[in-house]
Amino acid sequence: MSEYIRHDPSGRSAGRVEKNYFTFAEPPNEMILDSGRRLGPITIAYETLGTLNADKSNVILVFHALTGDSHVAGTYSDNDDKPGWWDNMVGPGKGIDTDKYFVICSNVLGGCMGSTGPASIDPAAGKPYGLNFPMVTIADMVRAQKALMDQLGIERILAMTGGSMGGMQVLQWCVQYPKMVLSAIPLATTTRHSALAIAFNEVARQAIIADPNWNNGNYYENDKPNLGLSVARMIGHITYLSDEAMRSKFGRRLQTGENFSFNFEGEFQVESYLRHQGAKFVERFDANSFLYVTKAADYFDLTRQNEQASAADAFSNAAARFMVISFTSDWLYPTYQSRDMVKAMKKNGLDVSFCEIEAQWGHDAFLLPNQRLSTLISGFIDSVYERL
Repeated sequence: MSEYIRHDPSGRSAGRVEKNYFTFAEPPNEMILDSGRRLGPITIAYETLGTLNADKSNVILVFHALTGDSHVAGTYSDNDDKPGWWDNMVGPGKGIDTDKYFVICSNVLGGCMGSTGPASIDPAAGKPYGLNFPMVTIADMVRAQKALMDQLGIERILAMTGGSMGGMQVLQWCVQYPKMVLSAIPLATTTRHSALAIAFNEVARQAIIADPNWNNGNYYENDKPNLGLSVARMIGHITYLSDEAMRSKFGRRLQTGENFSFNFEGEFQVESYLRHQGAKFVERFDANSFLYVTKAADYFDLTRQNEQASAADAFSNAAARFMVISFTSDWLYPTYQSRDMVKAMKKNGLDVSFCEIEAQWGHDAFLLPNQRLSTLISGFIDSVYERL
């Protein structure tokens, strides 16, 4: 998930928001994971925006992508100049209108932005879990989110949306808790990773593992594997953009002058950009969490769950109304994957619409201000709400 455009100044701000925490699965009632391991206690960080109505019928869940967090919109303080990652979409009068709807966004299980993950303290050892943290799946993340909904007393979700790994969570919710979900908007996502997507994630993971400071995940009291994590982020950024976006934003332009320096100092603008993104990323993200969440995304495969043999079978229990959206320049999760998803939904007689949006920015297009995307999302959610 890129960070080069986060805020749409044309809309009203969601205002001040606060990070909240919910802890559950206290021993001996730990949560049982797909791996068979037990985990507890578990803390989930989350953020809410808007007002929950009396019958709790206006709830919208927003799920973040791979390296996102619960801070979806608004700011934490009056002096905070860094709004949430989808501030252009979530807020008063925006695509997801917080004047009408109650929005919830949580940090995934296995993350490092307040939710329990490998950087959290293992109560049995009194130190960070590191690689003692169990492997988690998208389904495990959704189970933790369901526990949060139970805590908030929410039995029905008007709509849910998210892009990339956030879209995987949307799909998982629809097949795991079908009676709770009225509508869903998966963006720039897939029912399972391609070999190409897995390959990029594996190269990124190996960059971290090869860093001498990684120390088999036991780096929390020493120097961190910042070089490896930075390279992993650089690899990710290449997949988030498109050839057209790279050409438009950077081309072959040099940082200074017109002549080559004949060294390895990063003289092309695109080199400088990637290095900058890598350096920023290590300030906010945990290397072990990166390993875990990328692996969870690679494991995700709706066609293998519950002994299902196909995507059509996987959606056999779904009941939500769907709007699937892809972007023309997204080569990480290309449009054919969304079309396959739509076909599988239609084979089950589901109410599904599909839109491919013309966009030059690649996979990251779902994060950027786009009036058509905002109009589609707001119109879809409003139509579902009006049917209640």
